Amino acid sequence: MVDANALFIPQQDSIDETAMTLAALACIDGFTACFNARDLDGMDAHLHFPHVILSGEQLVIWERPGQLPASFFDDLTRDTGWHHTAYQEKHAVLVSPRKVHLRVVYSRNRADGSVITLHRNVWIVTWQDGRWGIKQRSY
Repeated sequence: MVDANALFIPQQDSIDETAMTLAALACIDGFTACFNARDLDGMDAHLHFPHVILSGEQLVIWERPGQLPASFFDDLTRDTGWHHTAYQEKHAVLVSPRKVHLRVVYSRNRADGSVITLHRNVWIVTWQDGRWGIKQRSY
């Protein structure tokens, strides 16, 4: 059982907000590079598990890697014409010890660069087990 009071007491680590933000941004850039390379294992390597996705009001929790089907990218390309994903904006909105909340705006694009969809999300990147990883994504 988690001490409920401890959940709401901020940790008192001294933090270097700039360094933490740069590390979190490098993590999501690595994730997106793997996404664009159609590398499911590489994507999972940039996540922390359990991994939380809040899509609209639907909460999804991935307990372990390997949750996307092997056909994910083939299906995405066939169904939407997706070729690559590109960021329009990414910046930290909250930095706290071992955690950075990022507002990200990115597009899913066709090969000619035209935009299929535009996404505005909040992603939470955490320092856990000696590395930065994406812990939660809200769509």
